[in-house]
Amino acid sequence: MLIGIISDTHDRLEAIAKAVSKLNELKVEMVIHCGDFISPFVVRELGKLNCKLIGVFGNNDGDKYTLTQKFSSIGFQLHDGPHTIEIDGLRVLILHGYRSPEMTISIAYKLAETGKYDIVAYGHTHKYDKQKIGDTLVLNPGEVCGYLTHMSTMMILDTKRMEVKKITL
Repeated sequence: MLIGIISDTHDRLEAIAKAVSKLNELKVEMVIHCGDFISPFVVRELGKLNCKLIGVFGNNDGDKYTLTQKFSSIGFQLHDGPHTIEIDGLRVLILHGYRSPEMTISIAYKLAETGKYDIVAYGHTHKYDKQKIGDTLVLNPGEVCGYLTHMSTMMILDTKRMEVKKITL
């Protein structure tokens, strides 16, 4: 199964449109969003995905009620994080982040060290990260918006091969 992992879209509609186009082109079967959608109008672009989206709220998400309603109306799911799902027999923990980038990374790595998850996917730092801690894959797709790093990135996970590919938009 191919899974798209994105984060920190921050209302940047042109970057979101590029990400959606690439995800559809690659025929991903699901998208995980690690938070910071920001405003409900992002549904216009993310709603063009040809697959399901499951995401968690980030620290900058404003109108959570309307975001939830709009995403729910098109079959997408938003949750308070951290949120655990099972995908293709894998236990996946999705979270955004906490306070500083350093604290976020530390928490993601500590969660991986527990061995309870096959994948820990996080956002918030806006920096791409791919680590193997024990048997757990720790993933941060970077930022779709490109505001902090000036690079718009996401990742594709092949759950059968447990291979990750970085995509620069």
